[in-house]
Amino acid sequence: MKKTVLIFVILLVVFGIYWFKFRTVETHDGPKTEPLRASKHSNNFNNSLDTMLNAYFDLKAAFVEADTAMAKVAAKKFLLLTDSLKLNELAKDTTGILESAAMQLGDIKANAESLLKQGDITEMRQDFRMVGESIYPLLKTIHYEGKTLYWQNCPMAFGDGKEANWISNTEEIINPYLGKKNPEFKATMLHCGEVKDSIKAL
Repeated sequence: MKKTVLIFVILLVVFGIYWFKFRTVETHDGPKTEPLRASKHSNNFNNSLDTMLNAYFDLKAAFVEADTAMAKVAAKKFLLLTDSLKLNELAKDTTGILESAAMQLGDIKANAESLLKQGDITEMRQDFRMVGESIYPLLKTIHYEGKTLYWQNCPMAFGDGKEANWISNTEEIINPYLGKKNPEFKATMLHCGEVKDSIKAL
């Protein structure tokens, strides 16, 4: 009888050890759950972003022409399209992308609204600069999936040593700060600048 009980106890211990090890392996060494990444967007999301960016490029073109009326029309359209950006799609992500993107979009809108209140083209261009400075990190944050864009720089956008950046959909430099009708340089500085970075789909 004692032998039977002993065997039973040994079997229980062996089973307990086996079960505990098996459970530990399954819990700790199994596949780990990775945070979701918003790296594959819907067509609706990508289309809303492309449409907003196209309005930004219209705004850039207005500054190339030094046309303040055209710039304000483009800025109004751009502002409307920032509200159409399907940011809520990023809510599936667990790494804080939605919160970061929402903050950046808020900065974009605030600067576009400021641009609309300006009467002087230099002040409008300063706000345009700040719009681009917020779009650039937004594209990185949301894992941009469109055509290659270019982060471009003019080292003398607002005078010697006062540089400014902008986003372009072409590699060619067409400077929105000095443009075609600069009071000092006319169109001679239209192509002044360089590509600092390319924004490519991941």
